[in-house]
Amino acid sequence: MPSLTEITRIQELIYELSISRVMTKGVISVSPDTTVLELKEILRLNKISGTPVLEDGRLVGIISIEDLIKSLERGEVDAPVRAKMTTKLVTVQAEESVIEAVKKFAKYHVGRLPVINDKGELLGILTSGDITRGVLEVIGLNEHSEDKRMSKRQVFEQILSDQTSVMLKYVVRAQDFKGGGHASSRLKLALDRMGVPRQVLRRLAIATYEAEMNLIIHTLQGGELTATVQPEKIEVAAVDSGPGIPDVEQAMQPGYSTAPHWIHELGFGAGMGLVNIKKCADEMSLESKVGAGTRLTFAVYPRMHAGEPGHAEQGGHKPA
Repeated sequence: MPSLTEITRIQELIYELSISRVMTKGVISVSPDTTVLELKEILRLNKISGTPVLEDGRLVGIISIEDLIKSLERGEVDAPVRAKMTTKLVTVQAEESVIEAVKKFAKYHVGRLPVINDKGELLGILTSGDITRGVLEVIGLNEHSEDKRMSKRQVFEQILSDQTSVMLKYVVRAQDFKGGGHASSRLKLALDRMGVPRQVLRRLAIATYEAEMNLIIHTLQGGELTATVQPEKIEVAAVDSGPGIPDVEQAMQPGYSTAPHWIHELGFGAGMGLVNIKKCADEMSLESKVGAGTRLTFAVYPRMHAGEPGHAEQGGHKPA
């Protein structure tokens, strides 16, 4: 994870984009009974380096050009694909964030990830090239849209009080992987409309996404994400009622995770969430009691970063 001064629009989008938005649809596939010779022609004519293997609409394997070459070298041209395909599959789901696919690419060193639904049916294929093209496309769309963000100075100066704050609250459900990133995306949109500087938004987007995923992965009943917004400070709290963290100091170590095996199989629980939050925040606090729950709070001070490029208000003033 880059330092807070290096968080870019591309890194922000990788957390923000869903796999369904960037994946390739209409994928060429073969059946388990397709022969190696037939596979050779399919790959050649379609100029692809591998293909999913489907049986009755369900994904049962992946066959790559490397598998093809090995079979041809052995003279096994009539062998069925089912005898050569890889059946230990690493997959993703369409609703997941692109960041989860990036983690799987890094962990498993695969060139493509099949995108499936809950029934195991193939919806598409995702490659690193798909992610790059998707991010660049979104950046292009954003560049052509009008920036109608309200000045944060306007929001708070129109409210007459000795101290003004806005509280935003979002409910996060346990094990809701389909909804993962929904709360943090809504919070980011609200803060954007309030005129929070873009570089501050990027850091908050990453930190709140990681906090939300921790609630989804590690809690029994989910929890709440609450943001308190003031002119000088934005504080986010992620609170749950259990099961709690036995060793908070150990939990802050990179790579440490208490997530069960099945969570790791889904590509989650890499043990970097708290580390990423700490890197993105100006301050962070973690309190937990086994059986009672956990309270994670982190804060960002917009004024500390008001001098960052591209965040001057109209008329040359810096953001409040």
